[in-house]
Amino acid sequence: MQDEPEVAEIPESRVHHRRQGWRVAFLIFMGAAGAIGLGFSAKPMLLLLYAHNSDLLYRYTHSQEDGYLSLAISASAVLGLIVGSSLGNLLIRYLQWMQTKWTKMDSGDKTTLFIGILVAIFIAPIFSFSLASVIPQAYLPFLLLILLFGLSTIVIYGLQSMADVLPWTKSKARGKRTGTKILDTNVIIDGRIYDVARTGFLEGNLYVPGFVLDELQYIADSHDPLRRQRGRRGLDVLRHMQSDFQLEVRTHDRHAPEAGDEVDSRLVRLARAMGADIVTNDFNLNRVAALQEVKVLNINDLALGLRPNVLPSESLTITVVREGNQPLQGIGYLEDGTMVVVEGGKTHLGETLDVTVSQVIQTERGKMIFAELPSHDMPEAAAVDYPRRRAPTRRM
Repeated sequence: MQDEPEVAEIPESRVHHRRQGWRVAFLIFMGAAGAIGLGFSAKPMLLLLYAHNSDLLYRYTHSQEDGYLSLAISASAVLGLIVGSSLGNLLIRYLQWMQTKWTKMDSGDKTTLFIGILVAIFIAPIFSFSLASVIPQAYLPFLLLILLFGLSTIVIYGLQSMADVLPWTKSKARGKRTGTKILDTNVIIDGRIYDVARTGFLEGNLYVPGFVLDELQYIADSHDPLRRQRGRRGLDVLRHMQSDFQLEVRTHDRHAPEAGDEVDSRLVRLARAMGADIVTNDFNLNRVAALQEVKVLNINDLALGLRPNVLPSESLTITVVREGNQPLQGIGYLEDGTMVVVEGGKTHLGETLDVTVSQVIQTERGKMIFAELPSHDMPEAAAVDYPRRRAPTRRM
């Protein structure tokens, strides 16, 4: 069995030269068309220009020995060559730009554009024929072009506004991220989002949906004093953010119009439609959004990630503020809120001590640090019992 002949690939350089050849040929054509057009229009232009002066008119149109007419035609042809070549170059650049945009355009957007132009082609002649009795015949082509452009723009804009219900755009993936950050009710009430935004770590526009603002207003009007205080604090945070940052409110709520759904569901639907990220500190919303492939920026995760790393055998200065759950244990806190369990710290309540880190445990809620006092400060009962509780014997 004979091998099939291999198909020779066209080198990229040859394709480039071929494109350049077409470009040069098109520029030559446009230059020639401009030269011929302006060259033949030289004489009518002279007739129109010097119609009020019969001597000059006769000289430029009938006196061949002076060569004025041939000079005017030559100058017009050169000008037409320059103008035609320039217009051809601009047209080539515009077509290349259109080709790039068309290649990058989504298939659903291409369908919307095609349908909009097609509908305008069918509707525009109807309007132009109805206006034919009012507008002179010479202006009808210009009117038709204006109607085509205007109607196609209106139809395309209308189809894009209904993208969520159109069959060729409803099922397409909403994977294009816009960088917009949607603020949740809880993170606004929390207040730390203002400090994070002020440091510049949040890129893109900040957006507050209308239903989140309504929920804040509802909480602020609550009869419960604690809920009312939390709602008013959230509104104050939004007021400060609106004065310091570019904050959008209610402008994109059309992507999540179902008023009967819960706020979390509408947040996730809105983020998917906008290609945005949700900023929250709600653990349940974080889980729900992650299941629907929506990126979530959790303020609590950021705070946990910024806590300093503490290793065993390091020294800490801690103030024992309360008793622990186990006998003789004392509890203290670092500046970032990390809890430190001090073995034998019960007898030193209210004192600031130098302790040594013995163990660091990472939990879902954060880090727990276990520390112990120096041997001379540890109570006798804790010194005897602590090694036995900390190092149980393993059975093989």
